[in-house]
Amino acid sequence: MATDFKFPDVGEGIHEGKIVKWLVKEGDVVKSDQPLVEVETDKAVVELPSPAAGKILKITHKEGESVKVGEVLVSIGDEGEKATAVSPIAPSIVSKIVEAVKGPAPVAPVLEKPKRVLAAPATRGLARELGVNIETIKGTGPAGRVTPEDVKNAASRRVVSREGAPIAIKEEKVVVSTETGETRIPLSGLRKIIADRMSYSKSHIPDAVGMDLVNVTRLVAVREREKANAEKTGAHLTYLPFIVKAVVIGLKKYPKFNANFDEEKQEIVLKPRFNVSIAVDTPDGLMAPVIKDADRKSIIDISKEIVQLAELSRTRKIKLEDLQGGTFTITNVGSVGSMFSVPIINPPQVAIMGVHRIKDMPVVVDGKIKIGKVMGISLAFDHRVADGAEATLFMNEVMKHLEEPELLLIEMI
Repeated sequence: MATDFKFPDVGEGIHEGKIVKWLVKEGDVVKSDQPLVEVETDKAVVELPSPAAGKILKITHKEGESVKVGEVLVSIGDEGEKATAVSPIAPSIVSKIVEAVKGPAPVAPVLEKPKRVLAAPATRGLARELGVNIETIKGTGPAGRVTPEDVKNAASRRVVSREGAPIAIKEEKVVVSTETGETRIPLSGLRKIIADRMSYSKSHIPDAVGMDLVNVTRLVAVREREKANAEKTGAHLTYLPFIVKAVVIGLKKYPKFNANFDEEKQEIVLKPRFNVSIAVDTPDGLMAPVIKDADRKSIIDISKEIVQLAELSRTRKIKLEDLQGGTFTITNVGSVGSMFSVPIINPPQVAIMGVHRIKDMPVVVDGKIKIGKVMGISLAFDHRVADGAEATLFMNEVMKHLEEPELLLIEMI
């Protein structure tokens, strides 16, 4: 009896996916558990295995198309058979995907170092100059090497806005009007997920925002001093790991901000684990991989993990379990020059902290005005969960540990 393999309901708020790549074609003979298709769902790309052995009779969705939960992806059977849905198939497949989505709760994920594409230094320099992520380019040179022509072709597929800023888009989705000159880009994939989540956040969460300036002069000095030692361990030490540790200390003292809000039951759910989501800018949109159990990890460990997760996100090799379970988010907009911002809460979390550019500014130290290193921070929080006074106290705790980074140095071990 032939089998209709339907896109399963795996929970976690996943209602649809997008076909990224078919790994088989009609007429192919496949084995049970053989990878069939790559589907983009909830910001990650998942490989779905075959529920049965047999011949691919029909593929119902093309690459780039969306598929909703319950819709047939592919029919598998013997030549001449008519496809018929078989209910016992779904649970085994669901269990595989649920395991990928949730991951083992108590253990932090073991990250594989992503393979870099083959490219000459000059080609990588050209990619940086043209603003193209070379890791996303499929090389046409020998052994898959990316050539300068590949980089130029990728750059040509970017549309330029009226302000001159390049907008990375998928070529096949762009519609340019020959009459008005307007470019229309349908929301799809990751961009659509971001739009839906941010719209929900702003329309459902009564958020408030607190802002302050932090004198990070000593933090800058500590990071500069420890950078060489960190490199000996293979870590690229930035300010972000220090910020993560300072935030965790604040969350332990003010646990309301390490929480979810259950709208249905009208309950604040305090989380026992400190899983910090880190916003990462990728060519396809913002992603938020999670540093699991950040309170149990050293600054060096966090530094290494941030680099790995960011690279996996930008190359779209990130696993679903690395995007799930966050309890608080940090977004580093200072890396692109922002002095202040109002970040949007990532539901069902109840707070997000924005950290900004470090700038030389006058500061008062022991009654005297000096030039110091100053960083702006902002905290957006759910006003149903906490009030402004609590948010200020939480921010003060974080600021204290950023202003006195020696309090964190023990975590370098």
